[in-house]
Amino acid sequence: MKFQGTEAYVATDDLKVAVNAAITLQRPLLVKGEPGTGKTELARQVSQALGLRMIEWNIKSTTRAAQGLYEYDAVSRLRDSQLGDDRVHDVRNYIRPGKLWQAFDSDDQVVLLIDEIDKADIEFPNDLLQELDRMEFHVYETGETIRAKQRPVIIITSNNEKELPDAFLRRCFFHYIQFPDMETLKKIVEVHHPGIKEALLTTALTQFYEIRDQQGLKKKPSTSEVLDWLKLILAEDLAPEDLRAGATDALPKLHGALLKNEQDVHLFERLAFMARRQR
Repeated sequence: MKFQGTEAYVATDDLKVAVNAAITLQRPLLVKGEPGTGKTELARQVSQALGLRMIEWNIKSTTRAAQGLYEYDAVSRLRDSQLGDDRVHDVRNYIRPGKLWQAFDSDDQVVLLIDEIDKADIEFPNDLLQELDRMEFHVYETGETIRAKQRPVIIITSNNEKELPDAFLRRCFFHYIQFPDMETLKKIVEVHHPGIKEALLTTALTQFYEIRDQQGLKKKPSTSEVLDWLKLILAEDLAPEDLRAGATDALPKLHGALLKNEQDVHLFERLAFMARRQR
């Protein structure tokens, strides 16, 4: 079972190696990188390429590790006992399986995505160590042990907002998605906007990389943002000359797709003002 990328996802050679190494080692693949570089989409494409169902666990700041195993609804059981409901005699009626339980209980192998693990509390990764390592966990209310019928392909993403514990990192195969170079980004654009004219694409991407490389930029625009920008450029039927003019006389054309805070907008306004004064 090898991942070779898909028609809808341009995977670099080192990313393919990382995915296949994690599958071979039967370890979670921890993927880091800037927001918008395709980390979440990677899991979806691995699922599609390997023909495996995907289970997605989106992590929030309030998410607890135990929720990935199961949740016991004691409040509902108490209410049902007060109402004399017969369901109350079987505790299983009040246990809701989490995403890990669903992945472990699947008869077929699945891809389990644990998305943006760095959003959760710092103890969250440590609380999953044993479960991910042993592929099993204990349900205290019923006394049963849930073991993985088929070891899932686990992909964990992180935006690097906080450091992950060393013990957790030891159990993962790690890959950092570098921001794509010009040629790779052209291939990505071709997937999403096939047939875009070479002159327009080259001019747009040259300007895009100049924006990303600008000193003092608070948030660099990402891959997803340049795709949105190009979609707007095509919708407005802009020519390369329009983009060149915008680069020297004012803010970049349709800059709201690329610059996402007032500090960066002010930075480019100042640069444009200084450029006009020097003429």
